[in-house]
Amino acid sequence: MAERRPPTVPGSSPFPLLVLLGSLALCAYAGVRLLDGDRLMITVWFVGAALVHDLVLLPLYTAADRALVTVTAGRTDWVNHVRVPAALSGLLLLVWFPLISGRVSERYAAVTALSADGFAARWLLITAALFAGSAVLFAVRAGRRRPEAAE
Repeated sequence: MAERRPPTVPGSSPFPLLVLLGSLALCAYAGVRLLDGDRLMITVWFVGAALVHDLVLLPLYTAADRALVTVTAGRTDWVNHVRVPAALSGLLLLVWFPLISGRVSERYAAVTALSADGFAARWLLITAALFAGSAVLFAVRAGRRRPEAAE
């Protein structure tokens, strides 16, 4: 008979606490480095980003997800193959929006010595590749689920 181990008590291992403290230290370091510049504009940007996310983006992507679930009649195997590439594409759009939209200052080119042209086309190509890869994965999974036809 196999010996049963007692259940582990949450907090009994120091590893999660060390990971949390390490991540907090890294965030504090990044915050200090980030706030070396224009503190007022960085603070306005963070507050604005939180407000835009909570008041505009969250209701939008929640409504889009509910519409997707309604259209697909709740079939999670279809829904997840649309959710994941859409979420990744949306995240890329949020992170790179100034470059994708072409709204960058001359300072970008001066600092990076790179042109801001072509980001919209690249984002569209990445989005198409994400959805195509998801469609291929869905087709492979759907093909495995179907029993082979009798000859």
